[in-house]
Amino acid sequence: EPVARAICAELIAGLARDCDIEVMSSLGDPFAAWLQCAFMGWPTSMRTPLAEWVDKNHAANRSGDRRRMAAVADEFDSFIREQLDARRSMPGPPDDPTTRLLAESVDGVQLSDAEIVSIIRNWTVGELATIAAAVGIALNFLAEHPDIQRRIRSGEWDLDAVTDELQRLGAPLIANRRRTTKPVEVGGVKIPAEEKVIVLWASANRDEAVFGDPDAFEPIANRRHNLVYGKGLHYCPGADLARLELRVLLEELFAATISVEPGTQAPAPAHYPAGGFDTVHIRLR
Repeated sequence: EPVARAICAELIAGLARDCDIEVMSSLGDPFAAWLQCAFMGWPTSMRTPLAEWVDKNHAANRSGDRRRMAAVADEFDSFIREQLDARRSMPGPPDDPTTRLLAESVDGVQLSDAEIVSIIRNWTVGELATIAAAVGIALNFLAEHPDIQRRIRSGEWDLDAVTDELQRLGAPLIANRRRTTKPVEVGGVKIPAEEKVIVLWASANRDEAVFGDPDAFEPIANRRHNLVYGKGLHYCPGADLARLELRVLLEELFAATISVEPGTQAPAPAHYPAGGFDTVHIRLR
């Protein structure tokens, strides 16, 4: 938490006041990349390449071009293999997730570099894209709902519940692709085994049968049913870290400002499969 707080404070201090700023480029993307580097123990020189790679990965996935997606994946592999090689050459590498993965084994077999890269890619894509999106969603909501913003600033609700509810409403993660392991019936629809399905989290989190008015901001009442971090075997392993990061961001933002207000430009929604916004313009007071 102290590391996350220092990063938040530095980024927020660098934001201009009383004029339009674009949230995703000035806060959301760097916030996610800086925190990921800190968590994984990577050098600060990785921050910019990491943020740029996430943008390339989104663009490649949207294009549907398999060669382009493979090239982007190879670029990430090179980043991570450099970090793994650097750890191996250190006389006393730091105790962080990257170092621990190098020593990890499953059923007595040590993880290969390819397996480690795959694990880290999964962590990185999931963490950076959704955390950056969550920042844009949160600040856009605060700017557009000044009365609720004042109540949040006053401490009316637990901030972890607040960040969960902001994500329920804004959906930083739209969907996941899955494959059925056996025949199943959902909502009267029979799905055979080995069928490809899309789990639409954004829709589930706006189910009127569960949430009543799905547009209402009810952080305490809705928290128990919120699926933003998944459920059961599909629950996000980084949920606690994500909540910490978003809570600390709001705490530092509120400590450094008196209000978040709309900018002069309307927010531009992200394109599927990305969630949240491509751009969000606000003013800080």
